[in-house]
Amino acid sequence: MTYILRFCDDLLSNPVLFYTITTIIKLVVCFAVTIAFVPVSVLVERRVCAFIQDRVGPNRVGIPLSIFRRWGSKEEVPFSGLLDKLGLPHNGRAAELLKFLRLDRDISLWGLLQPAVDGAKLFLKQDFTPSFVRKAYFWVAPALVMAAPLMSAAVIPFAGPLETPYGNINMVVSNLNMGPLWVFAVSAISVYGLVLAGWASNSKYPLMGGLRTSAQMISYEISMGLSVIPLLMIYGYLNMNDMVQYQADNGWLVLPLWGEGLSWQRWLLLIPVAISFLIFVTSVFAEANRTPFDMSECETDLIGGYHTEYSSMKFALFFMGEYAAMVVGSALVITLFLGGWSMGFTLDRLVPECVSCYLNNWGVSSAWADQLADWVTVILQFVAFLLKLFCFIFFFVWVRWTLPRFRYDQIMKLGWLVFFELALVNIFITAAILYLFQ
Repeated sequence: MTYILRFCDDLLSNPVLFYTITTIIKLVVCFAVTIAFVPVSVLVERRVCAFIQDRVGPNRVGIPLSIFRRWGSKEEVPFSGLLDKLGLPHNGRAAELLKFLRLDRDISLWGLLQPAVDGAKLFLKQDFTPSFVRKAYFWVAPALVMAAPLMSAAVIPFAGPLETPYGNINMVVSNLNMGPLWVFAVSAISVYGLVLAGWASNSKYPLMGGLRTSAQMISYEISMGLSVIPLLMIYGYLNMNDMVQYQADNGWLVLPLWGEGLSWQRWLLLIPVAISFLIFVTSVFAEANRTPFDMSECETDLIGGYHTEYSSMKFALFFMGEYAAMVVGSALVITLFLGGWSMGFTLDRLVPECVSCYLNNWGVSSAWADQLADWVTVILQFVAFLLKLFCFIFFFVWVRWTLPRFRYDQIMKLGWLVFFELALVNIFITAAILYLFQ
């Protein structure tokens, strides 16, 4: 054990190896959370949809123990030789034994395994590629749609910095000084995937869906980019970790209830912040092709839109890409407006102090107490980030099953004739407030 600890200490003492190992761990955590939230989002969507429509929803898929019922009714049963060696009956008495052990009924687990069954179904389906498609582009398109949100997630911080004896660790895969710009640039890749899917399918309905997608996403990307400019004017920098730290110290951007956020200037800035929040959240819906902005794949007009000709795992990549974009978009809204990993109400500063003081009272040395306090704080910040993310995903799902789908001309008018002008005016409002009152 001493040799292993010494080896780990020598390994982490090397700055290059320390940076490489921590980056790989952060990469795995970031992508695992993004991918794991996809089935969670599917389950939440099914449950919320069923609740709104007064249905039951998925509540059966679990551990199917009822398959063992036949052991009590059939003379030849599976594993009968093993049962004989164990001295267990496999005749009529087996039914009584299984009933006594409560192994004669299914364990439903409230339908929590429904997303796993859905994924297995898509994985086991026949991967059919029509003969009339442009195959190279037909295969590349789903990968582009899935790659964009995963690359965007790399710049979103999911916890505060962690101090270790070997160096500080920023809880973000890539701590870029241009985080929002990276997200906007990378998210445009998904447009190519959707357009390629529509064009490569060589069919009229997918092509119309791809054209609608390109026009819609380009329209709302402009409004989304303009809505972020007032935030950058307030923050004064582009690093997303610094943005969250600013909100931890001075109050969340839409909830300035502590620190310098209590000043009347910050409350005056809530006017442009609220406008930016409305435009940005609506644009995220449009970018993720979520209802009421799902005109590119609406079943009533286009059968399935750009993914009409897709099946099996290629369709699953489109399905996962939409939900991954919803997760990353929610994380971006949380980071820019709702404090990101910040627990709020100055808890990010009070928690480590309280934990360190508590450990010191128990006789723990100051160095170990501070280290453990940092770990506890980072874990709580990560949990706070996940809770905010879950709540915002719930909001996404609730909107989908509450609002009707817009007409395509209404979507274009909203993007070009309302949000575009409103976002431009909002920039001047923010500049005027900052110039006159700060």
